[in-house]
Amino acid sequence: MQQATSSGVRDANSPGASRWSSENVLRPAPGGIKGWLMAFALSTGFPLLFRLLRWLPWNLRLGVVFATRYDEVCEIFRNDAAFRVAYGKKLHVITGGEPFFLSMDDTPQYRHDTEALRKAVRVSDIPARLIPEVERLGEQLVNDAIADGKGQIEVVELVRRITFELYQSYLGIPDPPGAALPASLMRLFEFQFADDFDDPELRKEVDVVGPALRSHIDTLIAARKTAGVVQDDVLGRCVAMQAADPASFSDAQIRTSLLGLIYGGPPQPPMVVPQALEQLLRRPDALKGAQEAARSADDKLLAGFVFEAMRFDPVAPFLRRVAKQDADIAAGTPRAVTIPRDKTVLVAASSAMMDERRVPNPTQFDPNRAGDQYIHFGLDHHQCFGIHMNNALLPLMLKALLKRQNLRRAPGARGKLSKRGPFADQLWVAYE
Repeated sequence: MQQATSSGVRDANSPGASRWSSENVLRPAPGGIKGWLMAFALSTGFPLLFRLLRWLPWNLRLGVVFATRYDEVCEIFRNDAAFRVAYGKKLHVITGGEPFFLSMDDTPQYRHDTEALRKAVRVSDIPARLIPEVERLGEQLVNDAIADGKGQIEVVELVRRITFELYQSYLGIPDPPGAALPASLMRLFEFQFADDFDDPELRKEVDVVGPALRSHIDTLIAARKTAGVVQDDVLGRCVAMQAADPASFSDAQIRTSLLGLIYGGPPQPPMVVPQALEQLLRRPDALKGAQEAARSADDKLLAGFVFEAMRFDPVAPFLRRVAKQDADIAAGTPRAVTIPRDKTVLVAASSAMMDERRVPNPTQFDPNRAGDQYIHFGLDHHQCFGIHMNNALLPLMLKALLKRQNLRRAPGARGKLSKRGPFADQLWVAYE
């Protein structure tokens, strides 16, 4: 796979695999014992550890505290006064030091920035614009594979293409001339959310990619202002709001908001949606039910199948929170523990969704679970900004494929989901 160019973006004409393929978008998987340990931890090690920690009558201290029970996870997510997110340091590398609400406490600036951005990223766009486009893209790509005589499709690439074509258009951020954004955005996402060991090679790429993308978005903002024509996308709406009220958005705020949205959001569906399909393929009855829901256009039931499948392999095993002060969790119970100021607690939402105290029969697949049994997108102050889009659009990214007859794994190893580190790599399926 090519390294970042001096412009900070990937060559759009990389030979071999398509610009959407994992070969061109993801970094090579770790090799040797490191790669084996990572794969084991994600697939087996963390689930076993979390099961043990949920069962213990006290919270075990392993140098760091894991919050593994449902009530403890929710308590931390909802206690913004005592726990902050751990994103600020790396986020500032990406944004050039500009603040973005992802790393903010509940401050006046946080409320101003999110309220302003919600005027440009509108819930009303979901049914009017985004749902039809996801369904159109899905049908086109799934049908094209049949028309080409293949009858097979790689699901990670399918979801990645739907996601990036949708959100690049909606946000108003096309590729730079001669370059492709997906790989560059994945570097920023990996650096922000999955770089636990501060990989120096990844940092070198980010130090090129970040400034290049900031410059690209600055160019787009300037071009919109020069053109004087309002385009109905998020960038166009931000520029229009600034023209009407210069105090509402500076150029730096527009750039940082768009940068945060495009590197924080689109990399996630190609991770978690193929993982959901893998879980359905492991359960023939669930796959059959999801297909029936897709064919009958019962999108609510289809979402139930997809989000339940995600519960068995969510986007991340845990998230980090840092204590702003000495902070207690599970107070008044045998599991009470104090997190010292500036220490990290690992908040395992994946474990919470397997906690039989709040999730009945957690090892059973149930597409009709109550919504509060899922914590896919966080809670309260730092709940995912795009939660409404995720709830509506993620299941629909599989709808066209699930409607097809005789949907099955492709032959051989490629018919099973593979991963590169924490990222879905490829999953081939066949259909008629």
